[in-house]
Amino acid sequence: MRIFSLVLVSVMLYACGDSFFSSLPTNEQIEKRIEKGDFAEAKKMIRFALTNDSLTPQQRFDLNFKIDRLSRIEQDFSEVDTSVLAYIKKFHPNVTPEEIAAWEKSNALENMTINGQKRYFYAAGRNLFRIDSVARKYFEGANGRQSDSLDRLLVKYIPSVLATKTVNSFLLAPVKMKIKYSISVKPDEVPAGEVIRVWMPYPRTDVAAHTDINLISTSQPLYLIAPDSLIHKSIYMEGVAVAGKPTVFAYELSYTSYNQYFSFKPEDIVPYDTHSKIYQEYTSENAPQIMFSDNIRAKVKEVVGDETNPYLKVKKIFEWININFPWASAREYSTIPNIPEYVLANRHGDCGQVSLLFITMARCAGVPAKWQSGWMMHPGNKNLHDWAEVYYDGIGWVPVDQSFGRIAGAPDDDSYYFFTKGLDAYRMIVNQGISGNFYPAKIHPRSETVDFQRGEVEWKGENLYFGRWRYKMEIEYLK
Repeated sequence: MRIFSLVLVSVMLYACGDSFFSSLPTNEQIEKRIEKGDFAEAKKMIRFALTNDSLTPQQRFDLNFKIDRLSRIEQDFSEVDTSVLAYIKKFHPNVTPEEIAAWEKSNALENMTINGQKRYFYAAGRNLFRIDSVARKYFEGANGRQSDSLDRLLVKYIPSVLATKTVNSFLLAPVKMKIKYSISVKPDEVPAGEVIRVWMPYPRTDVAAHTDINLISTSQPLYLIAPDSLIHKSIYMEGVAVAGKPTVFAYELSYTSYNQYFSFKPEDIVPYDTHSKIYQEYTSENAPQIMFSDNIRAKVKEVVGDETNPYLKVKKIFEWININFPWASAREYSTIPNIPEYVLANRHGDCGQVSLLFITMARCAGVPAKWQSGWMMHPGNKNLHDWAEVYYDGIGWVPVDQSFGRIAGAPDDDSYYFFTKGLDAYRMIVNQGISGNFYPAKIHPRSETVDFQRGEVEWKGENLYFGRWRYKMEIEYLK
């Protein structure tokens, strides 16, 4: 009888650190543990919550992803204080404990306490010299969001593009490219004989800037290309894992991409039809990323003021973000509950993070705005890249590249502010929004919950997170 009682008590009481739960832990209790940085205990609580047989499939999915998200944060925050301090001392040998403490307090040196240990974002040391103006002086050549070579390209390229503009079209000076995109799943990440499912980014066929898309070859004879109705454009393939060997997926295609520039003056913008479907949809919130918090509303009031012209609102927001939020290496988006609030709190952001802040502020200011992203394909500067589009009645959707900002050294205002109403041709446009569905549908949680650029990989047993496979973009510029 005594043994039975002990077993019964162990079933009824769940021990978690210094707390005991006589019932399944609630989401609020789990979140409190996470906020304290007690990830190990939070994971135990989540696993206990998963024993509830009455959970819906969505609730079970969400709880499993909560464990996955904690592991992703731990992976992002992989550095300890000794390694970060050693990096800082390479450029600032006489750094003081007071300076370190101040940078940590301001979030310029990004860190968090996980399971009782202070852990730093893996790029925290390098980011410090990008973010903090005092620290930056110690780092020779520390700059903003992009390389000097791209700056030099744009200051010459954009005026040459604008020299070709006409009154008849916003599409200018096309560039033809051939690309080869591949994903290689590392050996033995998936059991031999199991089917690996892969989604790779693919250029959209429903944007005016892309024409003549010609699929030349694929590594797998069978594939599926997502329809234009989905916001993530992908090509899907399957392959069988072989023991000891990588599994490679690839395609090759060519396409023509145009520069876009909308030549209008602020006074050309007509008032919005606030009852239209576009206005209603794209000036609304979209949880969890696009939310009009008190913080966002206050910043919009501060930046936009009494301005009523839609383009001038956009320009004010664009300049304010460009001035105040330098580019820095980013945490994985799936680890950040609300990206615009993260940018405001941490005073920096990569291309997607500042674009989401721009979109949120534009919508809050009454300007329809949405996400667009894919790849930047500039010679010597290929990379994942995100930007935005805003809508003006009578004109349509106009690209805004917040991360590229204003072109320093440009010879005229049209070139200087080009990225408030234009986009260069060196792009592969893949996405028309955030957090959409895939074709065919994924079974497991996504590696990237907001964007889609590198790809997604899974098999029936699990999602394969970044680091378990490699991606590669090769570009040939055609005449």
